Amino acid sequence: MSDATETVKQTAAKAQAQVKAQAEAIQKAGTTAFKDGVDRSLNSLTELNAQGKKNLEAVVESAAAAQKGAEALSQQALAYGKKSWEENVSAAQSLSQARSVQELFELQTAWAKSATEAYLAHLNQTSETLTASLKDSFKPINSRVSAAVEGFQSAR
Repeated sequence: MSDATETVKQTAAKAQAQVKAQAEAIQKAGTTAFKDGVDRSLNSLTELNAQGKKNLEAVVESAAAAQKGAEALSQQALAYGKKSWEENVSAAQSLSQARSVQELFELQTAWAKSATEAYLAHLNQTSETLTASLKDSFKPINSRVSAAVEGFQSAR
């Protein structure tokens, strides 16, 4: 009977060793999987943080371009207003010195024509400045959107 008892003990010891080896393998695989998951999560968070930083930089650059455009438009409007005021004062002085009704109408017609041309030139300049400002303002944001779309497409 001692042989049978010894055989049972050996079989039990082998089974215990196999279970222990399997448990260690499972624990090692679980630890490796957990570590890999944490590493991927940290890499994703790092990438997300980098993308967020780039997006914020694009917004700041866009706002700076918009502010620059607004300043240019403001300066143009101020210059046009000053020039227009000076020309209107000069025209009023000329009109007050007219010697006849005919001369008054001629001076008034010439002033109206030059004032209209100046106004249309100012509108064209304002339109060009506004278009350029909008283009410059959206350029950094468009660049970030393009980069995000490329990133999504490459991830698929």
